[in-house]
Amino acid sequence: MQKDLVIVTGSCGRIGTQIVKRLSKDYTVVGFDLPKACVGAEESRIPVDLSSDESVKSAFEKVRSKYGNRIASVIHLAAYYSFKEKFSPLYEKVTVRGTERLLKAMQSFEVEQFLFTSTMLVHAPSFPGVQIDENWPVCATWGYPMSKVETEELIHEKRGVIPTVIMRVAGVYDDGCHSIPISNQIQRIYEKQIEARVFSGDIHHGSAFIHMDDLIDALELAVRKRKALPKEVVLLIGESKTLSYDQMQREISKLLFHKEFKTFRVPKLIAKLGAWVQCHMPFGPEPFIQPWMIDYADDHYELNIDRAKEVLGWSPKKSIKKTLPKMIEALLKDPDDWYKANGLHR
Repeated sequence: MQKDLVIVTGSCGRIGTQIVKRLSKDYTVVGFDLPKACVGAEESRIPVDLSSDESVKSAFEKVRSKYGNRIASVIHLAAYYSFKEKFSPLYEKVTVRGTERLLKAMQSFEVEQFLFTSTMLVHAPSFPGVQIDENWPVCATWGYPMSKVETEELIHEKRGVIPTVIMRVAGVYDDGCHSIPISNQIQRIYEKQIEARVFSGDIHHGSAFIHMDDLIDALELAVRKRKALPKEVVLLIGESKTLSYDQMQREISKLLFHKEFKTFRVPKLIAKLGAWVQCHMPFGPEPFIQPWMIDYADDHYELNIDRAKEVLGWSPKKSIKKTLPKMIEALLKDPDDWYKANGLHR
């Protein structure tokens, strides 16, 4: 019996490799990724450049030739993302127009589901104790979430008859960390940097996260339940419990040094000046914190995931608080390997 076909864009990325591995047991999985990307061991991969009309058209022609006209699900993970700059033309070129090319190419196929991974950051921030749901105001003010907002609107307009799922995902981490904000926060504390003691935002605000395993569970459930889902549905995917920046600081410092670090708030003007100086140092690695990020230090994201529970029967099994000890254990066991795995420099 022929297995249902699932296409995963960005199949060689961190999320892509995990969902390909999970679905390959029960589905025929075809990965779309850049020609220079790695070749997954458990997938058939077709090189695709989403910024090229011809490349996307050619990829779907290969799919039709080898697998036929029916596609169970297209899981669209590929997108441009960078903390180095607030805006970039690549957000429009890759994320928005790349999605448009996919939708156009899919119209001649029988596609049972198009699943797009967006971000919780499309929403305006809230306040401690106030949960964001899918109806919370959308208000994106920098390149990455703005590109996701534009892409969500494009999907609604150009999906045709293809059923769609949009997942607004929280910050993703795993047992080894692999989260840029968290790994940098851990590094600052581990190295006892001056920056580990100061913060330019409200220390009682924080951001929601989601463990990789829980995200993969949600993606798999969406594919398996595709025929029972609404024709268009938006789902917030994250943990409902948000730790504040101060709570994260205290948890990490306790795990590292068996004592809590106290965090002091500094004015944003001073923080921006300090970030600018660090970014223009003629030596050393480029710092994570860029001056433009300072304006978002007060943002707070706390999620209501009731819709995902109701529609998918999904809820997270893991939490950032319970996973932090595993991250720190891995760091202490082999600091060099942990730094390398998380793209950090000493």
